[in-house]
Parts: sequence; structure tokens; C-alpha cells
Amino acid sequence: MAKKTYDLLFKLLLIGDSGVGKTCVLFRFSDDAFNTTFISTIGIDFKIKTVELKGKKIKLQIWDTAGQERFHTITTSYYRGAMGIMLVYDITNEKSFDNILKWLRNIDEHANEDVEKMILGNKCDMEDKRTVSKHRGEAIAREYGIRFMETSAKANINIEKAFIELATAIYDKTSGKDPLEAPDRVNIDKKPDRGSGGCC
Repeated sequence: MAKKTYDLLFKLLLIGDSGVGKTCVLFRFSDDAFNTTFISTIGIDFKIKTVELKGKKIKLQIWDTAGQERFHTITTSYYRGAMGIMLVYDITNEKSFDNILKWLRNIDEHANEDVEKMILGNKCDMEDKRTVSKHRGEAIAREYGIRFMETSAKANINIEKAFIELATAIYDKTSGKDPLEAPDRVNIDKKPDRGSGGCC
């Protein structure tokens, strides 16, 4: 019988507008490669990378979603199983930053309530073309209580750090739970939510 090569499996999701560099971020982390000629992701794609955290081997299954609206229905079904979600915007593209709020709404609608989130301001190597200040990125992250980091897939800035930090947050959250009890616990939490709207 094949021996399992990891202790835990975490599913992560990369979301954000088309062209912000989600695929580049993923490839830099998984293959330590940067390619300027990526074509737009069609629907969904994923990579796997195993990292060591606190003495455990964690297998990260990282899903890269298409930013275009027409793939939206395909990609929202992947929110549900995600344990961590990275919202990526491009610091040289104001609209991609404004749309962070739209992506946060999508997470609220489609993802698990306790999903770990992180905002990445990508392409921070392009300082001369910057239109979104780091301060604004930090402010929106603070407002929503989410981790924040500026990254560059091209210059390899903070990419590994971001994934490790997100994985660590998931690990810290899940390590206290008995895996057999976790599914029940989630259901118990959620039932009162739905039915108790007017009782208070």
C-alpha cells in the first residue's frame, strides 16, 4: 500500500480580477518560475506543493481561478471547499483594487464562514506604475480583519511568505479540532444562523 506522503491537506483558492497575476503568483510559489507569457486561465487550474509546518508535512492544493465574469459560475463552486482564500489585486490597476470588495462579497456568499483570507497587492516591483498605495491595501485589510501583503511574482517578493502565513493560520485553526468532530461542529453552528433570524 502506498504510504501517505503528507499529514494534512489544505485547499487554497486564488481569486481576483483577470490579469492581476494570480497564475504568476501560483507558479512562482509552486515551481519557482516566472513567465511573462501566461494566457488567461480558462475556468480553473490547480497546483500542488508540500510544505513543512511545525513538524508536519502539509500538502497545499492551490486552485487558480479565472478572473473573467464568464467563468464566474464555474469558479464559485470551488469556494465551498477552500480553507484559505487569497484575494489578489494589481497595485498598478486601480479597478482591480476597487473590485476587492466585490470579491469579498463573493467569499461571504459562497465560501465557508471560517475560511482564512488574505489580500495580496501584487506587482509591487512596478513602483513607477503604482496607482494603489500600500496604505490603502493595509486599510481595507484592517477594515475587514484580513491579513495583507504586497507581493511580486516577478521579483519573488513575499510569495512564499504569503502562502506559508496563510497555511499557518489554517493549521493553527484546525490543529485544535478533532477531525472526526469538525463536520458536526460546523453544522451545529450554522443551523441557528439560518432559522433564528427573527427570534431575538
